[in-house]
Amino acid sequence: MTTRHASLLAFAKINLDLRVLYRRNDNYHELRTIFQTISLADGIDVSFTASRKTKIQVTGNIEIPDNLIARAAKLALEAMRATGDVEFKLRKRIPMGAGLGGGSSDAAAVLLCLPVLAGRVLEMSTILELGEELGSDVPFFLLGGSALGLGRGSELYPLPDRPAQAGVVIAPNVHVSTAEAYRGLSPQLTSESQQNKIVSFQSKAWREYTELSRGGDSGAGENDFERVVFDQHPELESIKRRLLKLGARSALMSGSGSAIFGLFPRRDKIQGIIHQSFREEKVFPITLVSRGKYRSEWWKRLRLHTKEKLWPPQSRYAR
Repeated sequence: MTTRHASLLAFAKINLDLRVLYRRNDNYHELRTIFQTISLADGIDVSFTASRKTKIQVTGNIEIPDNLIARAAKLALEAMRATGDVEFKLRKRIPMGAGLGGGSSDAAAVLLCLPVLAGRVLEMSTILELGEELGSDVPFFLLGGSALGLGRGSELYPLPDRPAQAGVVIAPNVHVSTAEAYRGLSPQLTSESQQNKIVSFQSKAWREYTELSRGGDSGAGENDFERVVFDQHPELESIKRRLLKLGARSALMSGSGSAIFGLFPRRDKIQGIIHQSFREEKVFPITLVSRGKYRSEWWKRLRLHTKEKLWPPQSRYAR
């Protein structure tokens, strides 16, 4: 049996803006957010061998209970009505539980790659449905770049690509419970606050579109979780203030935390921040990854197995 291999990058994300409106009837929260892929990434080596029975194995530099990689592979194989021996080797670099979407990105990487290696076709609509079943952030990583997220965050609309702006992600040794963050935020979700947030977010989204269309920068956004999380973990607010003092154009917590990112107008500011300003936290230099760059990276890494530059990537082995 032929074994097909691919070496992937699963990019992290930041939230350039994040508003929580209310709790929905399905127990999820209604969100408004702007997603952006960044250069920080996990590495995933994948091998697929067709066989009569399915075997999925995940190894790597860290053990993750209920790994989304295995769950994504199982869903993809079932959707393709395919069986095989699938092996994943994960090189985890994106901090876990930091609001950077590492697990979701890993799952999306599996959904995009496995049909290509298996020689099957999955329509984008099917892949998006599988992604949403795995997690609210997963569909975004099937698209990449900059996007507006509504509902649970899985209803997505593309925004103009941002320049490859430089920045840093600061990942302190702090665990933030997403469930606790939502509980702390719930008393503030009044009807009046919802309307104010919608108007404010609309204004931010239009500024984002207008300024980026002109090649500019719309500036800092807001993250509703900061009010609650900073009360519980004041050291995170201190990190944000330090980034702004060091000259960040914008600084914000990503998701429900605990990572804080800062975007800078000049790249030469980054090295000093890495080596001098944050010695007790993990510091990752980043650049923003456009949708075009995101897809180019995928096509490059799957070039031996694809026939054209189509999205999602299409297998050259499919009949």
